[in-house]
Amino acid sequence: MSSKYTLKVGLFGVGLDAYWDQFDGLKETLEGYLDIVHQRLDQFGSEVVNLGLIDTAEKAMDAGHAFRRADVDILFLYATTYALSATVLPIAQRAKVPVIILNLSPTSAIDYQYFNKLGNRKMMTGEWLKFCGSCPVPEIANVFKRCNIPFYEVTGVLDDNDSCWQEIQEWIAAAEVVHTMAHNRLGLMGHYYNGMLDIYTDKTKQLATFGGHMEVIEVDELSAIKRGVSGQQTRERVALFREKFDIDPSCIESELERAARTSVALDLLVERYNLGSLAYYYKGTGNVENEDTMSSVILGNSLLTANHVPVAGEYEIKNAQAMKIMDAFGAGGSFTEYYALDFDEDVVLMGHDGPGHIAIAQGKTKVKPLEVYHGKVGNGLSVEMAVAHGPVTLLSVVDRMDGSIALLVAEGDSVAGPILEIGNTNSRYRFSIGARKFVNDWNSHGPAHHCAIGVGHIVNKIEKLGKLLATEVIRVC
Repeated sequence: MSSKYTLKVGLFGVGLDAYWDQFDGLKETLEGYLDIVHQRLDQFGSEVVNLGLIDTAEKAMDAGHAFRRADVDILFLYATTYALSATVLPIAQRAKVPVIILNLSPTSAIDYQYFNKLGNRKMMTGEWLKFCGSCPVPEIANVFKRCNIPFYEVTGVLDDNDSCWQEIQEWIAAAEVVHTMAHNRLGLMGHYYNGMLDIYTDKTKQLATFGGHMEVIEVDELSAIKRGVSGQQTRERVALFREKFDIDPSCIESELERAARTSVALDLLVERYNLGSLAYYYKGTGNVENEDTMSSVILGNSLLTANHVPVAGEYEIKNAQAMKIMDAFGAGGSFTEYYALDFDEDVVLMGHDGPGHIAIAQGKTKVKPLEVYHGKVGNGLSVEMAVAHGPVTLLSVVDRMDGSIALLVAEGDSVAGPILEIGNTNSRYRFSIGARKFVNDWNSHGPAHHCAIGVGHIVNKIEKLGKLLATEVIRVC
């Protein structure tokens, strides 16, 4: 999916104009600190809109309008020294985006010996004010709370090695995901799996929470596009299959060609509607062409998922959202559910039929023919993979009884061991709280039976995402 919009990060520092004439060089020093913050934000790949040091209420009003015109997604407020809350409030009120207060000291500690040897109390005061960034933060926080302005604080040191920069980078990553979801176009092709009540969701509520657009697409359109796929396109796609997958010798050429035509058609459909994700399910019974189409989508949907267009089966809209979030964080996001427990090894067995995220697989994803798609119509080629061994994060988008949406998360590890070699995705996961407690605690929050699995431990980022979306994040482990 392409978008003409990019994340914009607003940055400004605050100070008190009364100080500048009193203390030579103070303003220039503080502006230098602000430049350091700007340079670090640039390194995180952000487009930074820096309005410099704001030191009066009048400048604050102008800055608020400027940030709004710039269409910033998030604001970083760097408290360089004491500043009046009146130099901050108009900016936040006008910009109307979440604010991250940066409470960053120029060094990890004041050089007390140097400071006390200065002798001149005016010079000492000027030096002291360079370390006074923490001073206005309670005042700013008080005003934001009373004005119902969401804000969060990062406290640390300007030094590159301080852990605060990891936290700041996580805030930017979360803002990037908010931006991605707000501009995402989610395709809805087909209908729900009949009777699978847990996956039914309020589409408008999904848009209210995450933003974006949902495009309802007919399976007939995909079938029509497939008719126009050329022999050359088909051969090239079969060659791509052989490059990307480990194809079992039992896969016959005609089935590879059938899957290839559908894969090319899926790419053209995604391009036609500029889709960033897709949820699908369709029986296709009574219509031979549509049945042929829907029984040959798995390889193509696996390629799409690995190419940043996550595809969720069984029309699981909520899980398409979860998969897109994981993908936007760079963690992958494969469609999965848990289906059994191995009490001897204390692991949870998880997987699913249909497409998998081949970019986060342990080794090359296998392709195998299936005589029947269990619980579904038709037969054809399927993928078999395990998620790469190492740390993983699970994410579920949960509908709650009060109509709100929550993000349910857990961290664990994908571990080596035997899997069921049945032509589906299959992995073994171990959790710090053990398999029994994990499934009990996970189920207690009432998620749908599907979730998205991604590589790496990224709950800290997802928790920040929840704060930016004003959506509760529930952590199981």
